[in-house]
Order: sequence, then C-alpha cells, then structure tokens
Amino acid sequence: MHEDDEEHIHLGDGSSPAIYVGEHIRLRTAGIDIGSSTSHLVFSDLVLTRQGRRLSSRYQVTHREVRFRSPVILTPYATPARIDTAGVARFIEGAYRDAGLQPAEIDTGAVIVTGEAALRENAAPIIELFAAEAGKFVCATAGPHLESLLAAHGSGAAALSRDHAAVLNVDIGGGTTKFAVCRGGRVEETAALHLGARLLAWDPDGALRRVEPAGRALARAAAGMDLALGTVVAGATLDAVAGHLADLVARVIHGRPLPADGGAPWITEPLRTQGPFTHIVFSGGVAEYIYGCESAEFGDLGPRLGRAVLARCGGLVVLEPRERIRATCIGASQYTVQVSGNTIFLSDGAAGGSGVLPVRNVPVAALRDVRAPAQDQVAAAIRRALRRLDLTEGRDRFALAVHWHRGVEYAALRELAAGIVAALPETVRAGRPLLVVIDADVGGLLGQMLADELGVAGPLVCIDQVSLREFDYVDIGALMPAEQVVPVVVKSLVFH
Repeated sequence: MHEDDEEHIHLGDGSSPAIYVGEHIRLRTAGIDIGSSTSHLVFSDLVLTRQGRRLSSRYQVTHREVRFRSPVILTPYATPARIDTAGVARFIEGAYRDAGLQPAEIDTGAVIVTGEAALRENAAPIIELFAAEAGKFVCATAGPHLESLLAAHGSGAAALSRDHAAVLNVDIGGGTTKFAVCRGGRVEETAALHLGARLLAWDPDGALRRVEPAGRALARAAAGMDLALGTVVAGATLDAVAGHLADLVARVIHGRPLPADGGAPWITEPLRTQGPFTHIVFSGGVAEYIYGCESAEFGDLGPRLGRAVLARCGGLVVLEPRERIRATCIGASQYTVQVSGNTIFLSDGAAGGSGVLPVRNVPVAALRDVRAPAQDQVAAAIRRALRRLDLTEGRDRFALAVHWHRGVEYAALRELAAGIVAALPETVRAGRPLLVVIDADVGGLLGQMLADELGVAGPLVCIDQVSLREFDYVDIGALMPAEQVVPVVVKSLVFH
C-alpha cells in the first residue's frame, strides 16, 4: 500500500511488481498458516526503510503493527486424506471481511501449509488457492525442517538465544513436535518427532473420530491399547497417553535417547546436539496451555499434554515466546532489486524466448559457514542449506545464494563452481535450470566456468551483486533487451 507520492516504477504493465526508489515503503501484509490441526491468519502493516542510497539497496522492516488476528479454527478436512479446500477458502474470505479488507489492498504475504497438513494429498491445491496472487505471496509447503526454522524465528527463540548460551525451541502442534537448537541469534539445527495433540481426537460424547497411525502406536506404547474409531476412551487412559508423549519430549530436552518402543519415531534424523538444554521456549498450539493462555478443550490431547509437559519442566528456564500458536503465521515484506547486466551470465536456455525466465517465488538456499572455498566444503554447505529447507536436489526449484569475499581469484572461483556441481549432480545430469545469485561482482565469470569448464549444459542463470538470505524468495524477470538487465524482486519472510 505504498503512498501516492512514494517513488516507484513497474517492470512491465501496471500489475507487475514495483521497484521502489524512495526511502520508505508502507506495505499491508497477510500471513496465513494452514496447519494439520489449526489454521489462522494475521494482517499486519509494515514500514520498510532503505538501507542505502542505490537502487539495488535493501529495504529493512523498521516497524510492524498487527492490524487483525483471525480466530484460530480447526483445519477443515473433507476426508482424512484431503483438506477441505472450499472450507479453507471460506475461512480466509471471512477473515478478510471481518478485517474490513479486500484482497486488492494486500501488498504481499505468505501462505504456509505446515505439519501433517503438508502431507495431505491436496496440499498443492490449497497453495493454488492463491495462484492469482502469486506475484504478491510467498507460497510454501513446509516440511519438518522448514517448519522448525519458521517456529524458532516466529516464537522469538532465535532472538532470545543472543542472551543465552543455547535456547531450544519446542514447537508442539497437532501432528508433529519440532525442535530447533538456537545459538547467537541463529538456528543451528532442527529435527522433528511424529508426536502431537491431535493424533487422537474425539466427539463431545468421547467417541474417537480421528486416530492417526502414530496416535495408535503411541497409545499402544503408553497404555497397551489398540484404539479404533468410535471407541470411547477413559480419561485415565488419555492422561496416560499425554504423559507418555510429554516423557518423550522431556527426553529430548534432557538429552536422553528415546526408547525403541516409544511409538514416536523421528520424522527427521535425531538432534545431533545432545542436551540437556536449560533454556526452553515453547510454541505451537500446545504452548497455549503450557503458558496458561488457553483452558478450553477441543476434543484432543492439547490440555492434557500441556499440563504434562509443564509438570516435567522443573529446573528448566522456560522463556516467554513472542508468539505461541501463531509462531509460523507470518507476513512477508517485499523489497526489490534491479541488477545490472554488465557481469551476469544467462545461458541460451535461460535467456531466450522459450527459456526458464521469468520465474516467481523461488526459495533461496543460502550458503552458510563456508570458511574456505574448497570444493568439498562448498558442496557440504549446499547440502546443509537444502536440508534446512526440506528441498530435494534434482526435484525442487531453488535459487542458490552465495556470499563471496574472495574477489576474482580464479582458483577460489573454480573451487566454488566445482563445489556447486558436486552438490547438485541430479540437477546437472538432468539439465534442470540452475539459478545462482552471488553478492560479489563475479556472476559472469562464475557462469562461464560452470558452463564451459564444468559442463553445466542446462539453463543457467548467474546474477551478481544481490545479497540474499534464508527465508528470502525471489522473482527473476526475463532479460530486458534494451537495458540488458534482469529485474529481480525479493520477498522476505518477516517474524517481528
């Protein structure tokens, strides 16, 4: 919602994303989280301030004001395997109506499908509800690692870790429990268990109407019972199941291995960082009960699990989160960058009329902790970056973001290029598009090495002098022949 006097230009027709050239941007955002158990929406107003004077400078969020928070609803399901797409659409339409907003008034936003909902067979059609707004919204189906990252930043655990040696964020939702080890303001490691409050759910008369396979296994481990739909389960049995779930969470917090027959398998690899962790932040729906912010029952294990987890927190420092159930319900700030075409590299398969450009909403895999430009270190860093975002090399689309401080030194660039090829064998072999964004003025050289020396034959885009980070998503436009530039729009998830 940039003001009328805000300087901006459009890269195509009037509906294309704008590149702002003023010092401030005011945006209205929507953050929508469709989870396995609950769904909710937040509208926020953002103020972004330019961090430099050049057109390619970043804008940084300097103020966020929440305008409207929707009620938290139970995610509607048409069948156990399918989310009710029409029901989700009605909920979102109602939230716009209650907030007094029209979709056209929203400048940017994020739609995140999380938890067990991301595994449902129609998760993609849920995202497609927002296809008409694809240029505005970051749309993502979050796997366990990405959801853990979102929760750790949204809850404030990552920021709180600047003041403590380590903070463990524990996000307990309806179908999964995510862990994120935070140090120095960063998330170092993530993992997830198949454990949550709505693996079992029942009607007002107490008859089970939802029994997930993981819930059945947990009940068997906790109480020796095989549960079936329609069964009325005694309160003492439900207490025993909730206590067993809380014991498993406490084992992770205290650094003890999970029992082999505990019924709650790791969805990811277990945490490598061994506890005990002394400073904990809880997020997710069950956190509402842990922090005493909710007392109502919704026909699931939430209240019992919250009480059981809290009872096992003796001796721990339980920090107050910024957000609890809404930790992954975020907005997206939009700022834009126009890059010079002087040193970029576009292969024929990327730049032509039938090339891969333009592309929209491409997630950014950012290289971290590459201490030396050695091929094996670069390859390992790329694999870690993809794993953090639940991206599969050779299948998923992404932009590789590189922070580079070695200038045009040939040997170092050659190691970087070789590491990229080593980390992405399926992408190279299948001729899939390769998008590389580097923050130094070496895009042309890097692209030439990848194509000519290392045999990358598929569509190749190397753009330089753009700095990207984790949680960024990019739109890359087609080459503008007259100006010989490629327009890039960057959308960044905002947590505070």
